[in-house]
Amino acid sequence: MPLKKSNPDFILIIVTLSLLAIGLIMVYSASAIWAAYKFDGDSFYFAKRQLLFAGVGVVAMFFIMNVDYWTWRTWAKLIIIVCFVLLLAVLVPGIGVERNGSRSWIGIGAFSIQPSEFMKLAMIAFLAKFLSERQKFITSFKKGLMPSLGIVFLAFGLIMLQPDLGTGTVMVGTCVVMIFVSGARVVHFVWLGLLGVAGFVALIASAPYRIKRITSFLDPWADPQNSGFQMIQSFYAIGPGGLFGLGLGQSRQKFFYLPEPQTDFIFAIISEELGFIGGTLVILLFALLLWRGVRIALGAPDLYGSLVAVGIIAMVAIQVMINIGVVTGLMPVTGITLPFLSYGGSSLTLMLIAIGVLLNISRYSRY
Repeated sequence: MPLKKSNPDFILIIVTLSLLAIGLIMVYSASAIWAAYKFDGDSFYFAKRQLLFAGVGVVAMFFIMNVDYWTWRTWAKLIIIVCFVLLLAVLVPGIGVERNGSRSWIGIGAFSIQPSEFMKLAMIAFLAKFLSERQKFITSFKKGLMPSLGIVFLAFGLIMLQPDLGTGTVMVGTCVVMIFVSGARVVHFVWLGLLGVAGFVALIASAPYRIKRITSFLDPWADPQNSGFQMIQSFYAIGPGGLFGLGLGQSRQKFFYLPEPQTDFIFAIISEELGFIGGTLVILLFALLLWRGVRIALGAPDLYGSLVAVGIIAMVAIQVMINIGVVTGLMPVTGITLPFLSYGGSSLTLMLIAIGVLLNISRYSRY
């Protein structure tokens, strides 16, 4: 391991804090009306909680930025075991908290945590350790690829019991990118891709609400009051935004048209209030964040650091593409948050911790 530390990636810090600041402003703007109605006039209800999560996350980010990243390699097995235990605990009645038909949270006082979110980062740390230690077997389907995917799909299975297809998809997609970058054979991915498509179709067909999400994605106006409602309301937000938007705080769709606009569909409110220019700025900030992450991964001093960086960047990129794809009608509704911007404590804290790990890798990265 290199002994000399340099300064962390300053651009990555600025971009992350910029996205976080935009998120805090937009969470308040998107949620104020809904919060005032639901919580006895407290229009700052969601904004205050998001600010608390952001504060905890930023402190964690700067603390972890100073923890040598190979520490996570040492503790990777224990971390992933704890996450598996939490995934099992979520399924136990009385421990797991059910929301919108999904038992994905564990209640802790007035707050709750979502173990599946933390499993994504735990899986990145563990899989990077596994792949870096078994690099010579990675081209072997039996000794390299199957053991890697076995642990991934075990976690995916537990997440699907909640059920949470969106989070599971992000985790699997992130791990597939890591395995591919580590040198796995393309032909293996072709066969697994075909198997994955078949399994994905089976998962969709096994639950009627998933079929409705697909059909609403193809033609949301076929069921405008039910399965297509969110997507149609998202279109009604994005369309009037035009080039410059209606103005900060001037959204119409947040007046009880778009359900809980501070979460998965916050990009629709951004587009409505800040227009095409505001939406493009957000996308450019994400692009800049991903570019810095790729540079860090390419310059990492060892394979483990490189794979961890790749996993973090892949996780962010996949979530951004899916979330914006859903909001703009390019993909079916999946319930995935927009990193740093959507309301949600577990998601926001997890992302800031992940950036902290990436910043520590940047202190050793040669780029």
